[in-house]
Amino acid sequence: MGASSSKEWAAAAHGSSSKLQQQQNASLSDLSHLLRAATRTNKTQCDAAPPPLPPIATPDDIKSSSSTPPPPPPSSSTPEPPPAAQASDQSSTTTSTVAAPPPPSSPTDSIEEIASSVSDISNPGPYEHAPMDAKRLVTLDTFDGCRIDINKQLSPFMAVVHSFWLGTAMIPDGRNKTYTFLTQVADENGLLMARVDPERQSVDGRIHRALLGGLVNAKVQVGVSAEGQSDQLLADVDFGGMTWTGNLKYGSMGGGLVFGCNYLQSVTSRLALGGEGMYIAANQNLLSNYTLRYTMDAPSDDSLEDYSSSSAAGPPGAPPSEAKPTSTIIANYNSAQTLLSLNYKRVVTPKRVTLGAELQCSPASLDSQVLLGAEFNLTRSKLGLCIDGSGRIQSLLEAKLGMDAGSPTLNFSAELDHGKNVMRFGYGLNIGG
Repeated sequence: MGASSSKEWAAAAHGSSSKLQQQQNASLSDLSHLLRAATRTNKTQCDAAPPPLPPIATPDDIKSSSSTPPPPPPSSSTPEPPPAAQASDQSSTTTSTVAAPPPPSSPTDSIEEIASSVSDISNPGPYEHAPMDAKRLVTLDTFDGCRIDINKQLSPFMAVVHSFWLGTAMIPDGRNKTYTFLTQVADENGLLMARVDPERQSVDGRIHRALLGGLVNAKVQVGVSAEGQSDQLLADVDFGGMTWTGNLKYGSMGGGLVFGCNYLQSVTSRLALGGEGMYIAANQNLLSNYTLRYTMDAPSDDSLEDYSSSSAAGPPGAPPSEAKPTSTIIANYNSAQTLLSLNYKRVVTPKRVTLGAELQCSPASLDSQVLLGAEFNLTRSKLGLCIDGSGRIQSLLEAKLGMDAGSPTLNFSAELDHGKNVMRFGYGLNIGG
């Protein structure tokens, strides 16, 4: 019994020693494999180029890196990267942390662009210019005789004009010829202009100046002559916002003081309303008039729309109203004369064909007058036509004699009044204009 127990204990001890020796041999084998791998890794790292140094962190980088939470620790199953990989990861992390911010957007200098970004209602422009675009179609600047204008640019800021008008019967004081000398100095902030008539011994001058960074435009108008009856001094101040404009006037005209103001407001993108008031101290009259302007898209066929969008669209970024046929209605009422004027302008083909009409009527006397006008713009010429209800016909042709800027312009003017049996013809030449 004792002998068998001793044999079993010896066999168990022998088995345990054998298992322990096998485990030691396996551990030595694994250790030798690890030493060989480490030797190869060290040799490869020594032969490779040294890793780049990480950039020096600035105080802002330290602040940003401190505010950024640290990355999670690697799992036990993932082997640690070699030192080169750690340096590369650290360099990329630092580079991504101190990446340069995007460049700031350029500031918008145009008031029109700022206004369009806030609202689609644009500035209506000065009150005096509200009916001008439609009235010019029915009020042509016709003349008789020979008229020559010679323009000379003395510098980028200064220009002079010599004007001759010979053989005319349209001067109010009865003269049949006249000569005027005009000079102008202009820059980005304003202009100075003076006109001298040696024969009449008169001088007219204008001063325009932008103030407060262009928010206010100040204007001074002066006129003196040898007679002294038409001398005047008038000061204007123009100001406005994104959707409105205003004006204040003060001066002396006709031997008395003059006070005036006007206001024009864009109610919608198509409708503008305004009014003007003026007090003349010489005759103690209070004058007032009111204006309404409405613009709408004109109906047109598909072929005209295709032509307008392709050949007459204008420069890129132009408002849609400039590239499409439009219609404009302007109503003006003058309370002093009790005169109501209705103007209609139709852009048939942008920058090519424009039609206009005007109806003037007096509600008190029921007198009325109608005028029709048209303007045709060609490549090197422009033709204007106008006819009124009494049968008077006016025409004005302007032809460019060259394709370059500043080429001479030849003008032909004609006026036929069949009711009064009056015919006037004239030609003119504009050099350097």
